Amino acid sequence: MKSLAVFASGEGTNFEAIADACAGGVLDARVVLMVCDKPGAPVVAKARLRGIESFVFNPRDYASKSEYEAEAVRRMKALGVDLVCLAGYMRIVSKTLMDAYPDRIINIHPSLLPSFRGLHAVEQAVSYGVKVYGITIHYVNEELDGGKIIAQKAFEYDGSDPAEVHRIGQKIEHRLYVDTIAKLLNNIDDEKKSTGQR
Repeated sequence: MKSLAVFASGEGTNFEAIADACAGGVLDARVVLMVCDKPGAPVVAKARLRGIESFVFNPRDYASKSEYEAEAVRRMKALGVDLVCLAGYMRIVSKTLMDAYPDRIINIHPSLLPSFRGLHAVEQAVSYGVKVYGITIHYVNEELDGGKIIAQKAFEYDGSDPAEVHRIGQKIEHRLYVDTIAKLLNNIDDEKKSTGQR
């Protein structure tokens, strides 16, 4: 069984979807750590309710991003994390984390990348007047929302309400993220078999 770490900053709906898919046997994995940079975020209580270990921190308590990421890496290594899933984590990841988990950090983004990167992607798309929206899951690299795309799902919307786009997109996000994680975990298994790892 594989071990996952989920990074989140807010409500934690994707965290819930992943954790519940693990608990329900949909994913042959378990969430062993939830990392959150906002101590008051609802996702903290959701992790506690599920008995999932958390690393909750205030970035201002650390001298640098590298310092708190190093602490997250230390905890993930101790727990044997195989895959890192960013799920509404509102901070740009640095080399400290990327070097520790090369090609093992993924992110979910509420647009069809490479269009509308960064914050407020849905609002940007609505303002631009697009008619086809979507969700992207991609590997994380040093470029903001610029890593290799793993999966995308598009949907049509002919309105002007960003909140409605978010509601539609969120329903798609949860299923797409779980399905994509399942495929990646199978790939990790195949890689380990081919290299003789356990």
